[in-house]
This record gives sequence, C-alpha cells and structure tokens, in this order.
Amino acid sequence: MTASPPTSGRAAPDGPHAPYAPAAAETADASETSVTPGVPDTPHGPRAGGAAEAPRTGEDDRLPPPRAPLGARTWKEIAHLLLNLPMDIAGFLYVSVWVYCGLLLSVTVVGLPVLALGLAGCRLFGRAERARARLLLGVRVEEPTPIRHRVHGGFFPWLWTSLKDPVGWRHALYSFVRLPWGIATFTVCLASLFVAWPVLPWLARGLTHVDRVMVRSLLSPSDELERRIAELESGRRAVADTASADLRRIERDLHDGAQARLVSLAMGLGLAREKLPEDPQAAARMVDEAHGEVKLALAELRDLARGIHPAILTDRGLDPALSDAAARCTVPVTVSVDLPARPAPAIEGIAYFTVSELLQNVGKHSGATGASVDVWRSGDRLLIRVADDGRGGARADRGTGLAGLTERLGSVDGLLLVDSPDGGPTTVTAELPWRDPAGG
Repeated sequence: MTASPPTSGRAAPDGPHAPYAPAAAETADASETSVTPGVPDTPHGPRAGGAAEAPRTGEDDRLPPPRAPLGARTWKEIAHLLLNLPMDIAGFLYVSVWVYCGLLLSVTVVGLPVLALGLAGCRLFGRAERARARLLLGVRVEEPTPIRHRVHGGFFPWLWTSLKDPVGWRHALYSFVRLPWGIATFTVCLASLFVAWPVLPWLARGLTHVDRVMVRSLLSPSDELERRIAELESGRRAVADTASADLRRIERDLHDGAQARLVSLAMGLGLAREKLPEDPQAAARMVDEAHGEVKLALAELRDLARGIHPAILTDRGLDPALSDAAARCTVPVTVSVDLPARPAPAIEGIAYFTVSELLQNVGKHSGATGASVDVWRSGDRLLIRVADDGRGGARADRGTGLAGLTERLGSVDGLLLVDSPDGGPTTVTAELPWRDPAGG
C-alpha cells in the first residue's frame, strides 16, 4: 500500500504518473504571502505586498478643523446691509418732517431758521453714515469743511450762509432717496441668509458696492472747492507759523549777537573815556578794541539783514543773489539762472531762501564735493533744481528742514520733490507759480 502525495485538501490529478500542479488559488495565495526582501515580518506573518494595504489609523483619520463659511469682511458687509433699513427709515422720516415743516412755516419768519437748523442736522446724519461706512465697508471719506459764519455778521448772514450750504443739501438728498434701497437690501440680505447663503458673499459685495458709490458721491466734500479751501487753510497756517518762527529767529539773533556786541562796545567806550585824562595810551587801545567790535557788529547786522531780505536780491535780482549765496557755501557750487524777466518779489524771495537753505543743507550734511543750482521758467511755473554728489539719504518726511521748506512752498501753491537714495546723489526740485511783478 503506497502513500499518495499531499494534495493540501484537493483531489489529485487523474493518472498515476501525472505531475502534481497546485491550483490557481493556491498559487495566488502563495504569491500574496511571499516575503519581500528587506521587509521585516510582522507578528502575524510577513507584510502583505501589492496594492492591498492595511487601513491607516491615527492622525490621518482626524477631520479638518471647522472653518467659518463667511469671512469677517463679508459679515461686516452683511451687517451694513441689514442696518440700511433702520438708518434709512430714520433719515427719510427726519428729512420728510423737516422739509414739510420748513416749507409750511416758510411763509412766516420761523420757517427759514427751521430749514437752516435742519441742514445742520443733515450734516450730523451724514457724519454718522460716513462713520458707519468707514467701520463696516472700509470707505474713508474726508469730512467736509465746517460752515464758517461771520463772527459779527448777525442773524441774516448766518441764515443765508446756512441755507446755501451745498454739503447739507446733498446729505439731505442722500437721506431722502435711500429708503427704497434700504428696504431692498435688507430683504435680499435677510432672505439670502436662509436660502442662498452659498452665494451670499458675492451678493453682499455687489450690493455694498452700490452703497460705496452713494457714500462717495453724496457724502463726500464738495470736490474741488473743498480741497481748495483745505489747501488755503493749510497754506495760511504754514505762512503764520513761518512768520512767527522768523520773528523769533530775528529776535534771538539780535539779542545774542548784535545787541550783546553793542552793549560791550558801549561799556568799552565808557571806560576809555574815563581813562583818557589819566592814561591816553590805554584809552587809545580801548578805542581800537571798540573799533573792532563795531566792525563785527556791522558784519552781524549785515548777515541778519541778508537773512531777512538781502539787498542784492532787491537791487540786482535772483541771479546775482544766488551767486552770492553759492559763494558763501562750503562746497563748490555752479549757478545757472535762465529767466526772461524777474518774477514777483514774493516769489523771488521764496526762491532765494529755498536755494539758500538747500545749500546750507548741502554744506552741513551731504558730505558732497560739488553742487549745482539751476533756475528756469517753464510756462507759468518757476523751477529750481539743486543737486549734489553727497551721501544721499535726505528725506522730507522726518521733521527736518526739508519738511519746513515743503510747507513754505505749499503756502504759495508750490511743490518740493526730493530724490535722494542712500549713497547719493541728491536732487531736490522746487516748483513755484510764476507771477509777474505787476501782479505780485
């Protein structure tokens, strides 16, 4: 009795001499459980190869952190749209009652003051709307210039100035026309929060763009007129500050320089007069010292007068005056002045002191070996360019002398441009309006 070969639980092939071949499933099992070289065995056998891998656990199974579906900017825009309705209702009611009462009472003396006071209230409402737009929409609109009433004009000038206020009337128009828009935006935004929230960010952005346009067009200052008023006020303050600073400088120079030297001169002459009968030689020496003090005092007074307004500028014009200022600079300076005629004295004086101060900066701070000054006229503008080959780094926004020059030029509608990269060179261009002497 002979033993049959192992069949692993499967029937052997027919025939006594047929070769043994494992089944396909068994071959597949064997290939799947084959050990891959270089891969360590696991406690339950070798790691399975192929595409079938064990499920991964741990950090990969964690869910991503929850995030808000709408950003902070979108929520601000939604809040603005929802606040439109109460704000617009309040503005519409205010304007309607104010205009109705003012027109009814206009047949009497009371009606016009009511309209004037109502315009002041419209300005306050516009200020609140600008603050809301600035907080929620990021729209920054400059505040209009306050109404300037005459101090001693009386009631009727105040009334007329208030009634012709264009800013107040535009604010009233804004409050009156906003009610339908406020109802529409409130309804659309509130409904979209429940039924159309996936598209709400784009919808809110589009609706608030209309709000931004309304705020900029109706609640902004009166464009060119308001800007011109602001520029004139700034120029007036700059002129007043400059004049005050010049007066303080002149007083300080007189007190510390020429005045002190003249006091010393008077004392020296008094002592010389007392010594003259007793010691004529000592008195003569003291008179000689007093003569030297007189010369120094005259030089200081001459420099002080040059700082106020040099005589050479009045007598001979800008070209000789700038050449004289360049000769006193510690750096070699070339001057080129190409002007068909002399400008107005005020413009000429500002141009001279601008170049003089720029040359002082070149000599003190630039470390330059040379500089140039060019002055010419282009259309209705007087242009000045001062350049040097120094170390650079000059800035007009650091509270330096260049900032003061910028304010002084701005007081007469001028400009100052500074091009001074680190390492140099530095080029400062000043621009002044050209005014003829007859109109100066």
